[in-house]
Amino acid sequence: MQKTDLKGISYNIYLIGFMGCGKSTVSRCFCKEYGMEQLEMDQQIEKEEGCTIPEIFARKGENHFRSLETGLLKRLCLKDNLIVSCGGGTAMRECNVQEMKKNGIIVLLKASPETVYARVKDTHSRPLLEGNMNVEYIRTLMEARRPKYEEAADISVDTDGRGVSEICREIMNKIESRDYNE
Repeated sequence: MQKTDLKGISYNIYLIGFMGCGKSTVSRCFCKEYGMEQLEMDQQIEKEEGCTIPEIFARKGENHFRSLETGLLKRLCLKDNLIVSCGGGTAMRECNVQEMKKNGIIVLLKASPETVYARVKDTHSRPLLEGNMNVEYIRTLMEARRPKYEEAADISVDTDGRGVSEICREIMNKIESRDYNE
């Protein structure tokens, strides 16, 4: 992929989708290939809170964590030229979707439950899968989230069996064809 500098664009790209669908990997590619500033929401929240996501869930609960996501999105919508890797549950809240749409394009990355399982099975940083690390549970949770993801998305891209550069190129082609650069 030839590097294209997108510095100066007046919007952000928000990557949403289930955990393990490739948001972090794709955001790193965008940072490298398109000169956008990368922001990992989960990492930013951990940095600001001084503890891990599982610790936030354990100490203060999921609702508190979701409120932290919303607060971060409110700050991010004041910036531009960011490629933002959202947490898997970020798009479940309508207020979060509204914040992202204020100055961004929402890209849904999709992967099969089997692919997600293969990518996350050896991690312990995903509180919602702890104790439920199996394809059937992942499938059930993905299906429950699917309508919200699809409703929020401006663009959808499948990631199964594809290279990250190919995925990034498809996203950029879809953005350019929808005239977001006006």
